[in-house]
Amino acid sequence: MKMYINTLIVSDIHLGSPVARPKEVLELLQGFNFKRLILLGDIFDDLNFKRLKKEHWNLLSYIRKLSNPGKNIEVVWVEGNHDEGLIDKLSHLIGIEAYSEYEFEISGNKIIAVHGHQFDRFLNENIFISNISSFIYNKIQKYDRENQALSRFIKRKSKGWLRLSHKVADSAIEYAKKKNRDTVICGHTHQILQKNTGGIKYFNTGCWTDIPSTYITIDFEGNVRISEFFELEKLKLAS
Repeated sequence: MKMYINTLIVSDIHLGSPVARPKEVLELLQGFNFKRLILLGDIFDDLNFKRLKKEHWNLLSYIRKLSNPGKNIEVVWVEGNHDEGLIDKLSHLIGIEAYSEYEFEISGNKIIAVHGHQFDRFLNENIFISNISSFIYNKIQKYDRENQALSRFIKRKSKGWLRLSHKVADSAIEYAKKKNRDTVICGHTHQILQKNTGGIKYFNTGCWTDIPSTYITIDFEGNVRISEFFELEKLKLAS
């Protein structure tokens, strides 16, 4: 029996990348009943659609079906830095609305969802270096495919990565404060994180290029939870 939730949020799927996990994302989407789905940026890796394989198109087709008005599901695409140049074309193709940020409210919890690259000063000031670093890390992930032990070790030990994650979080919290929001949810850093500063809660979705992959659920009381993908099997067994 599927769990019924208010909102499901996934980010950083990077379709077209050799480390994308479209089959697993599809399994996640099929494993829940939800009122709202938020695709929180970097759904695609780049503009080269020739890199999209059959499983990638299958996922996009399923998302389009979810957006059918008869389903009564709100499907939202929030633009990420890797999605730039794609929004206008593909939002119509997939049949979903695209936003630079998205605000909504559940049981008094005022939430803003934004990809997070806007708060990444290093990326914005060092685009070339950022692209090279991403390329190298993606290559490591590709050849560390089975359980990504090396990739996860690098991520855990990288002080720069951890600093970036917290800097993005702190800037996002300041932004949420200006927007009079209670909760801010981001992606971008590929690093799950939960913080509470001055009464404003921050959550990061993680990504779908690492193992385990992670996602966010919000129940009908407005409670936000970060979960790992393999936990879905436990939920099925418990229900």
